[in-house]
Amino acid sequence: MKMQMYSEADVDTSCLSGKQVTILGYGSQGRAHALNLKDSGFDVVVGLRRDGASWAKAEADGLVVKEPSAAVKGAAIIALLTPDMVQKRLYETVVPDIDEGATLLFAHGFAVHFKLIEPRADLNTVLIAPKGPGGLVRRQYEEGHGVPCLVAIHQDATGDALKLALAYAAGIGGARAGVIETTFAEETETDLFGEQAVLCGGATELIVAGFETLVEAGYQPEVAYYEVMHELKLIVDLLHEGGLKKMHKFISDTAAWGDLISGPRVVDDSSRAAMKDILTDIQDGTFARNWIAENEAGMPEFKSKMQADLDHPIESVGADLRGRMDWLEG
Repeated sequence: MKMQMYSEADVDTSCLSGKQVTILGYGSQGRAHALNLKDSGFDVVVGLRRDGASWAKAEADGLVVKEPSAAVKGAAIIALLTPDMVQKRLYETVVPDIDEGATLLFAHGFAVHFKLIEPRADLNTVLIAPKGPGGLVRRQYEEGHGVPCLVAIHQDATGDALKLALAYAAGIGGARAGVIETTFAEETETDLFGEQAVLCGGATELIVAGFETLVEAGYQPEVAYYEVMHELKLIVDLLHEGGLKKMHKFISDTAAWGDLISGPRVVDDSSRAAMKDILTDIQDGTFARNWIAENEAGMPEFKSKMQADLDHPIESVGADLRGRMDWLEG
């Protein structure tokens, strides 16, 4: 697929003029989307359970809040911005009240790609996926910038699904930074792979393994923490701002030489083979089936593994050291 990127010049937001946009969910992405759309002049309604903790927060933010089934009535766009495993039940609850020809919007393609949700035939089904957490989406918007987004069309029932999706992307600030066209499959599979093999799973295992290696060799845990966890942000910031080139420019020659000769010893052919296995599990649905089954069982393995992570010595060492760094945010 040849890359297609849309900017503000390619977007006509008038297609949503006077039309209601409903946001279901008020977590990190939900709050950012709702506030950005409101500040962009859109008519925004937030759908939440009245007994939920987020109702008062959304009202305090100046938003109109209704129960989900009431919130979707009359909406041109309904954005499902709840966790993946909640979306199926939520969709089934509200779909009888969704107008014919409305647009379902997702920020991640998991539920649609893996067929937890099979949208009604008359509904547009689109994806607008900001490439950053909700806090960043909101902060960049307020500063006059935007977080890049991905756009995909799963179902174009009305013939203008892309136009509507791009208008929404512009409303949250994404068109300021560029909106790249993709597919639900590509977004879902690459997002899951990035999280598992590199950004979350790969990075945390590398950090913990480095910490354990140094401590087992007799070095102080506090010094080990600084070297493998604390300083990681310095490197990630350089990579984020200017790729490999900027990182190599700002680290020492000694560090760069160590990178070039030792990095391939850590991420070697066996690591690449494991990455391919992870990708295969994602592509053939194995990961999704296992994750759905884990949720249905009450998440015993998830909770056990999470607790083991939180009980690792690097956590107590890090908490003590971070407590002395009063410039850090919670």
